[in-house]
Amino acid sequence: MSSESLEGRSHMTLTETRLGEMLKAQLVDGLKGVLFWLSGQIEKMTEETKATCDELEMQKASKAEEYGMKTDTMTLQRFVLREQRDHPTATGDLTNLLTSLLTAIKAISNAVRKAGIVRLTGLAGKQNIQGEDVKKLDIISNEYIINMLESSYTTCAMISEENDELIEVAPSKQGKYIVTFDPLDGSSNIDCLASIGTIFGIYKKQSDSPVSLADLLQTGRNMVAAGYALYGSATMLVLSTGNGVNGFTLDPSVGEFILTNQQMKIPQKGKIYSVNEGYTSKWSKGVQEYVHSRKYPSEGEPMNARYVGSMVADIHRTLLYGGIFMYPAMKDQPKGKLRLLYEGIPMSYIIEQAGGVATNGIRPVLDVVPTSIHDRSPIFLGSPDDVREVMDFIIKYDL
Repeated sequence: MSSESLEGRSHMTLTETRLGEMLKAQLVDGLKGVLFWLSGQIEKMTEETKATCDELEMQKASKAEEYGMKTDTMTLQRFVLREQRDHPTATGDLTNLLTSLLTAIKAISNAVRKAGIVRLTGLAGKQNIQGEDVKKLDIISNEYIINMLESSYTTCAMISEENDELIEVAPSKQGKYIVTFDPLDGSSNIDCLASIGTIFGIYKKQSDSPVSLADLLQTGRNMVAAGYALYGSATMLVLSTGNGVNGFTLDPSVGEFILTNQQMKIPQKGKIYSVNEGYTSKWSKGVQEYVHSRKYPSEGEPMNARYVGSMVADIHRTLLYGGIFMYPAMKDQPKGKLRLLYEGIPMSYIIEQAGGVATNGIRPVLDVVPTSIHDRSPIFLGSPDDVREVMDFIIKYDL
């Protein structure tokens, strides 16, 4: 074969190669264009599908609301589960504990409403460690809470107003939490159908050893959660797990607590003071002068006095409307009447979480270290401005 033929063939091969590369590049560019177009179409279809789904959901929701039904209700159990998801290290024990406690509260609410019909009013014929006459509903409420917490496998010990000593859970059922509670606060109001309630506080056990006094006598700064249930015109549960305060109302038609008061905040200043003025003569000079100044101010309107005699009812009103709740020390009771572990500390925790202030007249209630499981303390809690004003009088006359 001649050299000319070889050169011609080589030239053709080179041309074919270049042509192939050009066609390949054009094909790749074309495919890229097609893929880009398809991607846009898919994205457009996705957005249209999402919009259609959202529209259908809205139509479904609006149709349900037309019938007077809400299909996306935030129940207390859903709320607690959501809080649990925000803490990756959570084991679910606190959720189980609160679920068991809720069951007890529902049972107590039911018993309170039926008390007059099934003869649960009146005295049980004995006194508790505080020297107070025990009502029949006190005993029933106490047993409901103890039984539900023991069977939850989340609690190692309990402290109740109705029990002289610590209630230790059987080792086979023990968990890591300690619960303090007043099963039925304001029970002297039961027979006249005034509002009453349940108060509780939850702590985590501080050691792996058997339950000791040190595990029980913790300050409120170590509290994991606190709350109260109010049995009145409706049953309401107010709860804080350290991220603010939320209120849930029991819907009797479905037996669930529904979120009705989200992120509750106490007003900076209120117009109501709440205290048992029958003990005025037993108070310190500072407290007497403060109350007198609220009733007979040198200028402006006087504060309104409201006192139910049920701590839960009085605190709930203070939380919603602002003002101050007081149970000060008295001449014959220098440490006051209210118990720290299951009354003073849980309620102070809630008030502080709602933006209020709680003090014993010297230091914040949550900083007080209890000396016994039924230890007492004076209490002044409520709106920040009102608590500061009473403290000004205490500092001026008493300290």
